[in-house]
Amino acid sequence: MEDNNVRLRELIVSDKPKVAKLINNKKIWDNVRDYIPYPYDQDDAETFILGTKEKLPRQALAIVFNDELCGVISLIVQDDIYKRSAEIGYWIGEPYWGKGIATKAVALITHYGFKKLNLIRIYAGIFEYNTASMHVLEKNGYKKEAIFQKAVFKNNQIWDEHRYFILNENAVKKHNMS
Repeated sequence: MEDNNVRLRELIVSDKPKVAKLINNKKIWDNVRDYIPYPYDQDDAETFILGTKEKLPRQALAIVFNDELCGVISLIVQDDIYKRSAEIGYWIGEPYWGKGIATKAVALITHYGFKKLNLIRIYAGIFEYNTASMHVLEKNGYKKEAIFQKAVFKNNQIWDEHRYFILNENAVKKHNMS
């Protein structure tokens, strides 16, 4: 999957030094779930990368900009009655911020989720202070669905979570006609 100078590819074990170096950043950790360790080392990166191999088709992918790994993006497919929905998550290493990479990566994985994973709905929960991520989603057609009041406990503070979503309209129409 590629959009000019941004592409998504499978993560490989040799990515671990770069993944560890980029995500071991408090500014990134402040915007992700606490299950991602901080500080983050190469052992954490290796465990994560090996874990991505368990899901086929792949749900977590490397974001590559000008042939350099610069972040990770994933779709966490839900289960049971939510099996056609996924939560999107992504981070970009700080040296690559402000270049439009996240916007292109979200477009690529959204298309992948709808076409390859056969999803109907993709959603994201964004901390209230992460307006850059909100803009990335909005540029890709995601709509704000709700604000979950005081739903997030991060860095010993309570925050609102802004919930965004996008629908695979073709899949919705197809299923409603059958």
